[in-house]
Amino acid sequence: MTSPPTHSAFSIRRRPYTTMIVLAAVALVLASLSPASSAFSQERRSAKPTIVLVHGAWADASNWSKVIPRLQGDGYTVVAPANPLRSLSGDAAYLRTFLESLRGPIVLVGHSYGGAVITNAATGNPNVKALVYVNAFAPDEGESGTALAGPDSALSVDPTTVFDFVPATLPPTATTDLYLKKSTVFTSFATGLSAQDKALVAATQRPATLGALNEPSGAPAWKQIPSWYLIGTQDLIIPPGAERAMAQRAGSTVTEYDAGHLGLLSAPRTVTQGIERAARAVQ
Repeated sequence: MTSPPTHSAFSIRRRPYTTMIVLAAVALVLASLSPASSAFSQERRSAKPTIVLVHGAWADASNWSKVIPRLQGDGYTVVAPANPLRSLSGDAAYLRTFLESLRGPIVLVGHSYGGAVITNAATGNPNVKALVYVNAFAPDEGESGTALAGPDSALSVDPTTVFDFVPATLPPTATTDLYLKKSTVFTSFATGLSAQDKALVAATQRPATLGALNEPSGAPAWKQIPSWYLIGTQDLIIPPGAERAMAQRAGSTVTEYDAGHLGLLSAPRTVTQGIERAARAVQ
């Protein structure tokens, strides 16, 4: 009669099976670790840039209120810092410091006077991968916003007919605050918006100083950083012809869209798409 297998014999028969389990577990661990660094590198390479939105004169960051949710909904980190509107060099210095607090790639977007600010603030910052101008100034060194708007701008008239001055003392100085008259907002600045929204723009505007709008620009970032330009074909503040000239000089990728100066409010989907086009190009 054959004796039943001993515990030792049973263990011997199980050893190959146990070894297979251990080897399989080790293989799984190695498989999970080995591609990790590769996957992490791929994730870093394809990480979406931070979108920094810079408003212009007679506005604040809320002008981006219809663009920000769309960008965030598409997975972008978005920040819209306050533009001081005190002087071009000072505003650019502030934005430059703000940009230095961010990590990773940046797509820097400027509207109107904000375009002049980003042109100066991004110079020399390796994290800024793209500039996007939305109905904006893209000055070369030595140029001012007022000069770039040209004679066809609705603001290139007797300043007392389009601005209110604070203080009201005339003649104004470089530190005098300029507010748009309500009539200017309704007929030129906020075209394409409802009467209710125009009234809101007029009531909540932040002034720029006379000096900021006339200060010569420094070395332009668009000479080293690729740029995109959204041209509002109905813009009465920075006429389309002036925008096209600046975009061509900067070598920008151009999108023309049917909007006035505040296209970021009247056509936010188109503006968002233009920003994301730039962001995808530099990912």
